Amino acid sequence: MSKRALLEVIALDAEDAVAAQAGGADRLELVTDMAADGLTPSAEAFAAIRAAVDIPLRVMLRQADGFAAGDVAALVRSARELRAEGADEFVLGFLDDAQGPDLAAVEEVVGALDGCRWTFHRAIDRAADRDALRKQIADLPGLDTYLTAGAAAGVDEGLPTLLAEHARAGEPGYEPQILVGGGLRLDHLGRLREAGIDGFHIGGAARPHGWGGPVSSEAVGRWRAAVGG
Repeated sequence: MSKRALLEVIALDAEDAVAAQAGGADRLELVTDMAADGLTPSAEAFAAIRAAVDIPLRVMLRQADGFAAGDVAALVRSARELRAEGADEFVLGFLDDAQGPDLAAVEEVVGALDGCRWTFHRAIDRAADRDALRKQIADLPGLDTYLTAGAAAGVDEGLPTLLAEHARAGEPGYEPQILVGGGLRLDHLGRLREAGIDGFHIGGAARPHGWGGPVSSEAVGRWRAAVGG
């Protein structure tokens, strides 16, 4: 409980980023188009946000709603454009038709990241076999985080899975940090922190007026105080 927890906040633009950092965010996830649950921002948007804040930025690589990779060549082009602007942390995750990891797509995109650190996002919550997915991608370079609610429906349903997976930390496939996000509420934090989970991700919770409004530094500050540090 004494370790400072990581608090990651979704940012759509520089205004969001500045407010999130002021509220105590440790890292930002950069996306566009939340109507599609977050797609790849432009290199120009990344550059504007990078100029506005000095905390780490993880950039989404995703072209369309859902968890199919789609045009992998376009994803690779986006990754390279973002790398050229200085992006050095990413978020991605693709499933195949059988709801397993799309290894060919993930490997090709990761190959364009030059060893940068990255998060496998909530595609894991739609996977047919979470344990198999973890083990299949465990050796990919740069993978250091899973963004997960423990279940597709969110943390309410997934809490037991989150606790069980955290208890396996250090086992093959379970080395990456768990970053809890997806229906996360303040009242979930007690059990998660008591178990030793130390990564938390918020989006709508940082926006009192919904996705049509900006990030609130005060809202982020409440989460900062609640998660610790």
